[in-house]
Amino acid sequence: MSETLSSVDLSALTEELLTTARSSRSGRATHVFRAVKGGALSQILLALAKGGTLSEHENPGEALLHVLRGRVELVAGSAAWELGANEHIVIPQERHSLLAQEESAVLLTVVKASA
Repeated sequence: MSETLSSVDLSALTEELLTTARSSRSGRATHVFRAVKGGALSQILLALAKGGTLSEHENPGEALLHVLRGRVELVAGSAAWELGANEHIVIPQERHSLLAQEESAVLLTVVKASA
């Protein structure tokens, strides 16, 4: 049995998620994409209102962050990176957090560590 594949308009989905993030108490909204159901690879489109955060958390595996829109600050330990639209970074293998310095959308790609 094969799955039906379809493309996603990331710009339209970003607008939809930003609308949700603006009215959310958390200041964020997400949409998760899975390459294969139950697989290790996933992408998360994360929309953040200005000042929205992902509080400090562990890295669940190998992860890449691509800023689609806005400006964010990634903090890991004593290091910090300010990233703008079309910038891309490997997320360090340590606890980290993310802050939206302005209304932002990022695409997070994660390959979960095997148990």
